[in-house]
Amino acid sequence: MASKTETKEIVIVGGGIIGCTSAYFLTRHPFYDPAKHKITLLEASKIAGGASGKAGGLLALWAYPRSIVPLSYRLHAQLAKEHDGGTKWGYRQIHCGQLSAKGRPKQTKAALGGKPAKGESVSLNKRDGKALGKVTAAGLPKDLNWFAPESVQNYYEMGDPDTTAQVHPYHFTTAMAELAVQKGVNIVLGSVTGIDTANGHGVRSVSYEDKSSKDIHTIPASHVIVSAGPWTQRVYPPAPISGMRAHSVTITPSKPISAYAVFTEIALPPDFGHKDTFLKSKRPHSKTVTPEIYARPNNEAYACGEGDHLVPLPKTTEDVETDLARCQDIIDYVSSVSDELKDGQVTVRQACYLPNVDAASGGPLIGPTGVKGLLLAAGHTCWGIQNGPGTGKLMSEFVFEGEAKSASIGSLDPRKVL
Repeated sequence: MASKTETKEIVIVGGGIIGCTSAYFLTRHPFYDPAKHKITLLEASKIAGGASGKAGGLLALWAYPRSIVPLSYRLHAQLAKEHDGGTKWGYRQIHCGQLSAKGRPKQTKAALGGKPAKGESVSLNKRDGKALGKVTAAGLPKDLNWFAPESVQNYYEMGDPDTTAQVHPYHFTTAMAELAVQKGVNIVLGSVTGIDTANGHGVRSVSYEDKSSKDIHTIPASHVIVSAGPWTQRVYPPAPISGMRAHSVTITPSKPISAYAVFTEIALPPDFGHKDTFLKSKRPHSKTVTPEIYARPNNEAYACGEGDHLVPLPKTTEDVETDLARCQDIIDYVSSVSDELKDGQVTVRQACYLPNVDAASGGPLIGPTGVKGLLLAAGHTCWGIQNGPGTGKLMSEFVFEGEAKSASIGSLDPRKVL
């Protein structure tokens, strides 16, 4: 049991969703006393510069791991209620489903992001009775009306507004950081160069290179939370964490679309494909692709594609390489099944790295490392935004109470794989 009165020097490494929610919940813990407890959040580039600012932001009670999902999902709703999350970070409850569809042949545009060439891209202005009958037979909800009827094969619901919600990841992560700062957290931009653990006996300090001056500084530490996402292993080498690159785009649809998150399976026509930036060869034809499409507030659609390991993890989030051809693939895929997306305006093309746990137990890894004062919170894969609040609350309990109180997370114990 941790002491309520002892002085603590807490250093959080990583300014993504896990680091920012840890900072937030540390400052909201009943034992937190800004006169006795100093909290520093170290971030190499900028807050939410990686996946925490570029993810989809889907929240679901059917996500994984089951040990923390209910806690984190509930905390999302509480945070939104307390801090007006609907306005500040786009929190809302939504429907989610799986759609199987046949992609239409790729139609060229006069210019990338421009209007369709004459005669090459004609949107359906309305759905006739035959088309409506087809989508009804496929199980498509009436208000999910932004998929081309001729493409739809079948649909089934995965989650409803009681079990599924969403946030805008960048706005949510930065809001958590700002709220933590209001309670005394100090955010420092710099790359960690070392954690002094006194040869494994307990953390003493953290050294870092200041982003602007490049000077090396050392912060005394009684507790260190390593939450650097895919960069975790570079900060703490024993951690079995790696990164997988993922691309995504955002599109302003040609007309407003309803609040659904859709996992698609799209069978592409035989003549669909083009040269890849890295492989320099034509993509296979007649394959099935699986982009995810999330309708967001303010008439925005987010779409992401499959991951890749073609480019090694760079030094920081600012050095992530975006393959525009892979972004175009996503645009082409979703355009093949939706006129609203095909005729919309692409606003962002981006890439990030997702953190994976390279161990049979999977992840994430949340809790003590075996070194006194050194905690690990990383490897959340694609569910980092969903599980951020739960992880942050648990980190606050480990620091101030010495153990997890809000959830039973023995299966996520880092010591099992370190």
